[in-house]
Amino acid sequence: MLVKDRIVSVIGLGYVGLPVAVAFGRVCETIGFDLNPRRVMELVEGLDKTNEVRSEDLKSSKVFFTNKESHLAKANFHIVAVPTPITEANQPDLTPLLGATETAGRVLKKGDIVVYESTVYPGVTEDECVPLLEKISGLKNGIDFKVGYSPERINPGDKKRTLENVMKVVSGQDAESLEVVANMYGAIIKAGVHRASSIKVAEAAKIIENTQRDLNISLMNELSIIFDRMGIDTNEVIEAAATKWNFLPFRPGLVGGHCIGVDPYYLTHKAERLGYHPEVILAGRRINDNMGKHIANQAVKLMVQAGQNNILGSTATILGLTFKEDCPDIRNTKVMDIINELRDYGIQVQVHDPCADVEETKRVYGIDLVDFEKLGHSSTIIVAVAHKFYKDLSIRDFKHISLNGHTVFIDVKGIYPQDEMRHAGFKLWRL
Repeated sequence: MLVKDRIVSVIGLGYVGLPVAVAFGRVCETIGFDLNPRRVMELVEGLDKTNEVRSEDLKSSKVFFTNKESHLAKANFHIVAVPTPITEANQPDLTPLLGATETAGRVLKKGDIVVYESTVYPGVTEDECVPLLEKISGLKNGIDFKVGYSPERINPGDKKRTLENVMKVVSGQDAESLEVVANMYGAIIKAGVHRASSIKVAEAAKIIENTQRDLNISLMNELSIIFDRMGIDTNEVIEAAATKWNFLPFRPGLVGGHCIGVDPYYLTHKAERLGYHPEVILAGRRINDNMGKHIANQAVKLMVQAGQNNILGSTATILGLTFKEDCPDIRNTKVMDIINELRDYGIQVQVHDPCADVEETKRVYGIDLVDFEKLGHSSTIIVAVAHKFYKDLSIRDFKHISLNGHTVFIDVKGIYPQDEMRHAGFKLWRL
């Protein structure tokens, strides 16, 4: 069957699923499914709140957006692209994935292929999802339907490394299904596809991509703690070391979001089930998970050193709430760790973010975002996310919301000139 003759369904229209659906909509009939009727309505009207797909591309898209499960029965190539979060105990939460699998199972028919894009530990597709598909559909895997796995590589907010421009890893349960999956994705991925030898290899490849990055950032975070005690600026150290050709210039910072801060726990969970306790990976996770508290504690220390005697009841301004710059995604943002720690000290917090959705922020975190022009004076300013909006601000803008000449200024990502900020009277600190 040719690509153009396939009918694709994409289950889950978030940061991953929507770009996939729109891309396939250009080459074949495509059905985009999401449980959230409001999300579907917005997409039909050409609005993508994730900012991953332009309004004009949505409006010109031939994708049929729906929240009615029955519409999926028409498709014969199903793609599952739902989040795979963790619980409060840092254990994998497969609830969304298994729910989407049940949805696929109820519309599955002979000859269909189901491809998973959600990040999982090796074995989930074949050991967890396939049995559920068989149970719900009454069909037999390998005879009536087949499965594949193609890990997502969406980088939220990145307008250069888009879906089409990044090589896609593809896999199938056998040679026949692999060829179909490779041909389908090859029709939308300009950068080409890499055929993994098995589904488990593809699952493992995805999970180590983010685990490797997590560990590299954790090393920089630990170094920043050490260098701070030595009175050395970490950013200057990195700039000096980066002059060597093989140095990897990772930077310290908060590691949140739904990928880097989550995926390593899927790998460690599987390892522990196999009787192996991973030490390096979990050590890196502990360091990164504690950076929000570390930043808040540093802020309080600096407040004391700056002569701020009334810390209890004082006000701190947090600039940036999303998990990364110029992206509206607030899921698993580690900025909340800073906010919660400051509140534990009895400090009042006001938050601004030019990218985060006001209603979603209120619903998820109970935080009322404040317009920048309406921010009150504060004794501490923490620029937690390097949004372009903040990079374009002047010292005068910060002076406008500072309380006095003893204002503590925390530049988490090191985006402002140290000399200028200190000359302006701010007590500056950065990772």
